Amino acid sequence: QVQLVESGGGLVQAGGSLRLSCAASGRTTSSYIMGWFRQAPGKEREFVAAISRGVGTTYYADAVKGRFTISRDNAKNTVFLQMNRLKPEDTAVYYCAASGSLWVNANTKYDYWGQGTQVTVSS
Repeated sequence: QVQLVESGGGLVQAGGSLRLSCAASGRTTSSYIMGWFRQAPGKEREFVAAISRGVGTTYYADAVKGRFTISRDNAKNTVFLQMNRLKPEDTAVYYCAASGSLWVNANTKYDYWGQGTQVTVSS
């Protein structure tokens, strides 16, 4: 059982940066694979990034690799998504999610989801 609350979204100009936070309660973030997903209007929800349990191996969608960084602060029970060089196509609602799975792969099931935070990138 874990509850997730995202924050940090907002309006930013193309090329700018935002840092999203995902505060977890119920269990420590180290107990779960933590992921970020996003969904634009009229589009399917898509994977953005994930960080594993333990040593915290990171994974990224090709669309954000090199621009976004997922990190975990276990002492604060928080996961972050640092988003740099933002593009208009990054505009979406961003969701934090937690998975009880052991491994990050295409079939990883995320059991808990936050409410989402809006990121809007203007051109």
